[in-house]
Amino acid sequence: MATLDEFVANFELLGDWEQRYQYLIELGEKLPPLAAKFKTEDNKVKGCMSQVWLHADLNDANRVHYYGDSDTSIIKGVVALLIALAENKTAEEIQQLDMDEIFTRLNLHEHLSPNRHVGVYAIVTLMQHQARQLKQAA
Repeated sequence: MATLDEFVANFELLGDWEQRYQYLIELGEKLPPLAAKFKTEDNKVKGCMSQVWLHADLNDANRVHYYGDSDTSIIKGVVALLIALAENKTAEEIQQLDMDEIFTRLNLHEHLSPNRHVGVYAIVTLMQHQARQLKQAA
């Protein structure tokens, strides 16, 4: 389970944004494939310029596991980063994800377009919604 501090440290080591974009792309490439059966309207992120899907499961310890995919490499990397930050957390912990802190600490607000900002916030909103639904169903 990765922490925001670890991602910040990795970003700082990389220096320039070309290397950071490449790092995000590599994170996305490491995401396990999302089964086609999970690429549904309910799992699709609304408000994102890219095609993005998220699927969540609850494990026996009542912790959330996410699967995700996107049709663009940078956003797929952002999805991988967000999944890593939310992985194996409780629904309550996922509700506490602070996108403003993530954007600020990683300097994403300076390097992603305003439209991408809206999309990334929409990804987190769906993650939080799915976590709430899983908790209610448990």
